[in-house]
Amino acid sequence: MNDAVPQAADTEPDTAAPQDGPPEQGAPRPPYDDGPAGPAPLGVPRTPTGNAEVDAQVERLADADHLTTDGHLEVYEDVHRGLRDALTALDARPGPSPAAPHRGPSGHSSQPSHGHRS
Repeated sequence: MNDAVPQAADTEPDTAAPQDGPPEQGAPRPPYDDGPAGPAPLGVPRTPTGNAEVDAQVERLADADHLTTDGHLEVYEDVHRGLRDALTALDARPGPSPAAPHRGPSGHSSQPSHGHRS
């Protein structure tokens, strides 16, 4: 007696099993994952502020678009330092002297020039 199992000629091949050979042209391929994605711009708009120093620092943020996340910290710290310096410069600008007399509408001092009290 023969113990071999006869194969049925009318059965269809299992389509779920992997096939040898190249995949069909129309079949979608799973994405190849070779690690983290490279740097890409975020597309965040940078609206000008009207202050040249601040606008230059905000534009510097675009440098981070071309770096991996490891390089972002250096750019952010540099921009933060520049913005802090710009704000400090605004605070340090001389304003009107507190000892200067206030001028009235006619251009004359609004403070009385005599010590007469009524």
